[in-house]
Amino acid sequence: MNPVTTSAFGLPERLSAKADPSLIGGDERHFAAIAQSLDEAIAELSDRLAELRGAPGGLGREAMERDAEIHRLTARLRTLRRFGLDLCLGRVVGADDPEPLYVGRLGLTDGEGRRLLIDWRSPAAEPFFAATHANPMGLAGRRRYRWAGGRVNDYWDEVFTTDGFEGHAALDDQSAFIAALGGSRSARMRDVLGTLQADQDAIIRAGSRGALVVDGGPGTGKTVVALHRSAYLLYSDPRLGHRRGGVLFVGPHEPYLGYVADVLPSLGEEGVQTCTLRDLVAEGASAAPESDPEVARLKSSADMVRAIEKAVAFYEEPPAEGMTVSTAWGDVRVSPDDWAEAFGAPGPGSPHNEAREQIWEELATILMDKQGMDEEEDGISHAAFLRSLRQDAELVTAFNRAWPLLEPADLVSDLWTVPAYLRMCAPWLGRDEVAKLRREAAPQAWTVSDLPLLDAARQRLGDPGAARRRRRHDAAVAAERERMSRVIEEIVSVADIDSAGDDSEGAVRMLRGRDLQDSLIDEGALPTAAPDRLAGPFAHVVVDEAQELTDAEWQMLLLRCPSRSFTIVGDRAQARQGFTESWTERLERVGIDRIELASLSINYRTPREVMAEAEPVIRAALPDANVPVSIRSGGVPVVHGCVCDLDDVLDTWLAGHEAGTACVIGSPGGAAGAFRERPRVRSLTPELSKGLEFDLVVLVDPEEFGEGAPGAVDRYVAMTRATRQLVVLTSS
Repeated sequence: MNPVTTSAFGLPERLSAKADPSLIGGDERHFAAIAQSLDEAIAELSDRLAELRGAPGGLGREAMERDAEIHRLTARLRTLRRFGLDLCLGRVVGADDPEPLYVGRLGLTDGEGRRLLIDWRSPAAEPFFAATHANPMGLAGRRRYRWAGGRVNDYWDEVFTTDGFEGHAALDDQSAFIAALGGSRSARMRDVLGTLQADQDAIIRAGSRGALVVDGGPGTGKTVVALHRSAYLLYSDPRLGHRRGGVLFVGPHEPYLGYVADVLPSLGEEGVQTCTLRDLVAEGASAAPESDPEVARLKSSADMVRAIEKAVAFYEEPPAEGMTVSTAWGDVRVSPDDWAEAFGAPGPGSPHNEAREQIWEELATILMDKQGMDEEEDGISHAAFLRSLRQDAELVTAFNRAWPLLEPADLVSDLWTVPAYLRMCAPWLGRDEVAKLRREAAPQAWTVSDLPLLDAARQRLGDPGAARRRRRHDAAVAAERERMSRVIEEIVSVADIDSAGDDSEGAVRMLRGRDLQDSLIDEGALPTAAPDRLAGPFAHVVVDEAQELTDAEWQMLLLRCPSRSFTIVGDRAQARQGFTESWTERLERVGIDRIELASLSINYRTPREVMAEAEPVIRAALPDANVPVSIRSGGVPVVHGCVCDLDDVLDTWLAGHEAGTACVIGSPGGAAGAFRERPRVRSLTPELSKGLEFDLVVLVDPEEFGEGAPGAVDRYVAMTRATRQLVVLTSS
């Protein structure tokens, strides 16, 4: 980046009054200092990264810390290079301090330690977002910038005291935000950090203990709050740092994740894991919707997820009969009590498959004690005795029958194909319900409703290959230790340290010591399983569109967040399957306590003209729906027409708008399903449009979306995706 040689302001002619040096001179000088500091910071970070990457990788924890530091520095460097001067969001001036305080995406200081930008997440930056005329929070004024191409193309000032800024050329309260609302949309969510509103900021900065529910209707900024809160919590709460689990962000579907993909990196935060519920389970990518609503209802209960525990326990019963086992040191009797004691070795919650090794270890200990064997006195190692036990075919067969290796998919498919097994595991089900759940053909043709059960089974069973990998790992460690022992003996021999005198005895002992040999083993080079980045546990989980989650799906998230620290974002009126309880009732039922509620009631996105037609649609089905109040008019009425005009509507809109996006929303089997996407025009179902926004929305045959509450919710959701214009087309 080159130092600023021209103005950082590129104001159009119509805003020439705002270019007065008395208004922007101080900003120009400050931006010049920021530019110089950025150059220095980028150079320093580049040098530091080159130094780290060129240094030896290290071992164990040292290597992990090096990699984490490289990741942190790379992310910061990427942000600095991406934004440049437009890291700066705006400035505030205190009522008692005329020196402006500049707020940025990241904190920045110059070479002398002078603060040039304060991080937007810091407490000092809170008034920039939260101050209002009713509560100015000690401010005299606030300025927000709008950047384009690395230069300020507009800015707005708000005054909170009667003797605020001198001159009034820049005063235009709320225009920064209103202008941003009317801007064209793109395929990615717009950057809105500089225009966060006070009600949104208060929720973003709320504490992380327990569960915070953010309830709000369409256009209230729920997604904005969820994303910015993720970045804020990682920055501000040391309990949630990456080494303590970090933050998981769960969105409703893949188009949504693609839409918001740029937001967290633009906030200087790349450490949040993002996913959909489908991503939590390997089978999720190919799972089909559940075609039978009654089957979906039966599988959606938390009780059904808890039935997995009983299904696994069926395979954890010790043999009821004893046997005689042959070992290299003679025969030994294994009694039913011996089996029961060994089977009791795994602690509560131990994964079934991984507990097998603990049982083998305990059984070997029991039988060695029974034979009166002592490792030191008899020279028989526990490992050697265990290997001998594993060679007894009858013992291995008995153990595998009583505590077999299990696959999650086999366990769940057995529930749907063996009625007696399902009745035993879920005794509350009636015979008709068991019959309803039976799936004789293709039992592993998974549906979305199966995913929570598969996830619970995988968590409860653990990795079937863990024991095998552990044995390979131990063998590799032993081989590496032997190799290092030979290397050390060579060093001792070549250096002839033993003849160097008494002072060398300590060095010899150190070289031959087990601790040194272990420290020289490169654990990173030994065989290990690829980590599951979504397995958790996470310190905090953020869930958007949470009103759609079933009780069973909530269990998937609870398994990954033992602390029960959640941000839960949603709208009860947008629940396709209905949401008759309160948030507190629903969450307490699934196992979440310490619940706080926050509400967003202002619709910043949807024009009044659109909401005037959308509100009656949802109130007809849900009279108590939390319908937000729109604060702006789009100036364009809702248009009704014929499906035959679809192409003409889109062609006319595209010709008249060089920027922006449109979406055709309809049912998959209707006329919209046959529509082919084109540049700047998408085609989605109502369900997949949730969480997104478009300049133009064209609804195709909305009455085909269905009857009752599900159909009304789909129509309401689809209509409120529009930020400028809504067109409704019907076939009749």
